[in-house]
Amino acid sequence: MSERVTPSTTDEPMTQAERDAQVQAARIESTLDRVLSRAGTAVSTGGNVRTDYDGDQFDLEERTALRRVAGLSTELEDITEVEYRQLRLERVVLVGQWARGSSEDAEISLRELAALAETAGSEVLDGVLQRRPHPDPATYIGKGKAEELRDIVKAVGADTVIANDELQPSQRRALEDVVKVKVVDRTALILDIFAQHAKSKEGKAQVELAQLEYLLPRLRGWGESMSRQAGGQVGGAAAGMGSRGPGETKIELDRRRIHTRMAQLRRQIRDMEPARMVRREMRQGLPNVAIVGYTNAGKSSILNRLTGAGVLVQNALFATLDPTVRRSQTPDGREFTISDTVGFVRDLPHQLVAAFASTLEEVSHGDLVLHVVDASHPDPESQIRAVREVLADVPGADQVPELLVFNKADAADEDTLLRLRGRREPHIEVSALTGEGLDALMDRVAEMLPRPPVHLELTVPYSRGDLIAEAHRDGEVISEDHDENGYRLVADVSESLAARMREAAGAAS
Repeated sequence: MSERVTPSTTDEPMTQAERDAQVQAARIESTLDRVLSRAGTAVSTGGNVRTDYDGDQFDLEERTALRRVAGLSTELEDITEVEYRQLRLERVVLVGQWARGSSEDAEISLRELAALAETAGSEVLDGVLQRRPHPDPATYIGKGKAEELRDIVKAVGADTVIANDELQPSQRRALEDVVKVKVVDRTALILDIFAQHAKSKEGKAQVELAQLEYLLPRLRGWGESMSRQAGGQVGGAAAGMGSRGPGETKIELDRRRIHTRMAQLRRQIRDMEPARMVRREMRQGLPNVAIVGYTNAGKSSILNRLTGAGVLVQNALFATLDPTVRRSQTPDGREFTISDTVGFVRDLPHQLVAAFASTLEEVSHGDLVLHVVDASHPDPESQIRAVREVLADVPGADQVPELLVFNKADAADEDTLLRLRGRREPHIEVSALTGEGLDALMDRVAEMLPRPPVHLELTVPYSRGDLIAEAHRDGEVISEDHDENGYRLVADVSESLAARMREAAGAAS
């Protein structure tokens, strides 16, 4: 079963079969319109909406300063793929499959793929959905459907096909042979977006490592120009004596270079660990809140609302890759840090999860997880499941308390909100755009953050006013008085601060 636009017009009276065909064509066209409009995806059609809390957004201006333009042509005939992508907006056709669930779920998934494709810088022209129990091992959609897809690609003038699953190397090559244009799978598309958006040295290294891990098993197979060292009756009667290759073949050389580069990148990422540990130790004593969630759920907007960080906010998937840490205060005056993390997506490539393990460690080191959910999405439960599947691979993340934050409540369907309100986990409804519910969110954060573990009643000499200031900043001061010996303090503080305060009090006595 496949769906796409099939125009059917005639001036003569229609038979019942022709009327049925026209109704079917109208239904298919409606399906395609929903796919191309991206309605009900993680990206709405409302464009980028900023608030006064988002700051100057210089990163966004830099990102959009150079844009591709559709419809341009070049007289160059011999042109590399890289030059091609820079000169002309890619025109793509989407293809997806589903074996379980409803057609609406499959459409939502394909609309998300359309949003990913546009985020990567391409123009979506058409979309095809096929229902089958399992992908065809040869061409992913079967030879007959691949030929239909070739006709669609030719009709709309596309130059790329994007599959909504990760393809095996043989499937991609076989599908390319039929449709006669470049074929890209979902994993390669997500990696391309990450490569465009990574800014920090660590982020770029992580993305490159993931790309190489994806590329390694997809190097093309042996060819006539890639003859290996061989002896005996290898490859038939023509092989054997006199047919031994020149040594290391090109594909073996490519693999060795990729392995060498991957080892270098892993060393670079490992060498950055001490700097991360130092920054983390500098924040010790302060509770940490980690913001996680599906891509484009509004994590950066909430961070800007709570801290005035001014981090990049864009109506696009994976707009934020590099983590941001800012300070904030609870309503009762306790300071804490908030960490913004990379967004997740359904079937996030395992190469990215492994490469960004050091970034995701912020979650396991947190004291509270704010799980931001797009309440305006027609299926927010699937987003929650996708995020938790990724976090399941992060050691210790499942031990951190979680608060579900249903963002975009102002644009959410009432039936969806009623369904979300019935969840057992702690949750709250907010809108980063209007500010609704954010004060209540801070109150819930104050309730769920751990209290300082050590209760103290002691006198600290006046010469150690720095310890008193730290107690006010990082702990909870219950009462403070003054006498001739120093500060009379009753407070709840961390273990490290308690040890230093006891030492100062003992030295003064």
